[in-house]
Amino acid sequence: MSGIHAFVICAYKKSPYLESCIRSLMRQTVKSDVIMVTATPSQYLSKLCRAYKIPLFIREGEPEIGEDWLFGWKQAGKDHSLVTIAHQDDIYHKNYVKELLKQYKAHPDMTVFCTDYLILQTKEEQMADGTLYPVHTEIVSGDKGRFIKKILRFPLRFSFLAHKEWVKKSVLLFGNPICCPSCTYNHDRIGDVMFRSEFTFALDWDNLYELARRPGRFICVERPLMAYRIHDGATTKQCIGDNRRAADEIAMFEKLWPRWMVKLLMHFYKGAYKAYGEKE
Repeated sequence: MSGIHAFVICAYKKSPYLESCIRSLMRQTVKSDVIMVTATPSQYLSKLCRAYKIPLFIREGEPEIGEDWLFGWKQAGKDHSLVTIAHQDDIYHKNYVKELLKQYKAHPDMTVFCTDYLILQTKEEQMADGTLYPVHTEIVSGDKGRFIKKILRFPLRFSFLAHKEWVKKSVLLFGNPICCPSCTYNHDRIGDVMFRSEFTFALDWDNLYELARRPGRFICVERPLMAYRIHDGATTKQCIGDNRRAADEIAMFEKLWPRWMVKLLMHFYKGAYKAYGEKE
């Protein structure tokens, strides 16, 4: 497989949302290659890949988000200039690739492409075998956090300045307003060195901050071209539950601000945890 762009689905265990993700990638108005990578191989994943004719690559070792993303990044980067790390529980608008390639043509120095997004809230019930089964999904409207993130991304609207290091960094000073699964990265300009962060939850934030220091342009399209799913089985929920999210975010803010400012920022930033039904 070869081409300008590829989606890499990082699959983990048996997600009830994986097939919806695959279908959204297959329904793109401009076709792209799709591959799947996993560290948890199973008959379920193999069957889906056969059904949709998707190459499946298996990473040896325990599942680990940074290593899984890096493995997929390198696999797709062998034959593609642009790579999207697709999360298995999210879905993409049919014109995502069309808009991506339009922006790439206009800005060939683009290292990061991202978009606005919708939020899907899915309620789940636990089955007898312990697995979670979706019973109801709705689009979240009036989300304050999404509105604030749109404001924080505002500097990227000035594409003629979006190659400046200070502009790219300014977007990331008050948290990460860029939705990770909305991102496509330019492998030709970045190379294999990616996702070197020590963090789990803040991996994408740390990675974007590193990319902001390198040459290249961040392009953001402020239209929702993908939908990000919130549900009990999500990694974000797990990171909040065992306090990894807070620890990662504090460490990231300490890279950017003095300690007194970090405490103030975290006071407000923890409000985002409420999206997952957590108490502060």
